[in-house]
Amino acid sequence: MDSGLSDRTATGRRIPLALKILIAGGFGVGKTTLVGAVSEIRPLQTEEVLTDASAGTDDLSGVEGKRTTTVAMDFGRITINEDLQVYLFGTPGQDRFWFLWDELAYGALGAVVLADTRRLADCFPSVDYFERRGIPFVVGVNCFDGARRYSVDSVRNALDLDPEVPILLCDARSRQSGKAVLIALVEHVAQRRGDPVPAG
Repeated sequence: MDSGLSDRTATGRRIPLALKILIAGGFGVGKTTLVGAVSEIRPLQTEEVLTDASAGTDDLSGVEGKRTTTVAMDFGRITINEDLQVYLFGTPGQDRFWFLWDELAYGALGAVVLADTRRLADCFPSVDYFERRGIPFVVGVNCFDGARRYSVDSVRNALDLDPEVPILLCDARSRQSGKAVLIALVEHVAQRRGDPVPAG
């Protein structure tokens, strides 16, 4: 799904190129919020209400006010032009849903790993997943209200990331901020492939 040229149907209508991007990260980091903020369509969400039954399974420490959780994926779409559409797939954050990741990652152009500096270790599994599979990714540090701010270099050191992995400070609630993270991912993928970087 990450490559191919636009084609025409029998009626002459163009079929746009589709790019698939994953939005990953720990539980409660803002994946659903980011997909909702940037999607041009009402996002498909598989949110369910958290219950007491999940208390022994899901680590809710440090996640204040979270009432729902993604149990399969979030899905959104951005149309760049008639030849290009971006499909966003938000992954579930809990360990018990990891079996879905391989299917969601199939054919992905790359991924955004959202991080929360209050619970930075929660994004380690996502970083490890994409590193092991050679899937390009960027890290978006979701700057929650009231959370202590850290420099990009501090986050890079804490996550032990290679120097070429882009890290951006972002606000998952903001459409413009979310778009900047997605653009950084596309530019990162283009640089890795030696392709011309798309003009901003």
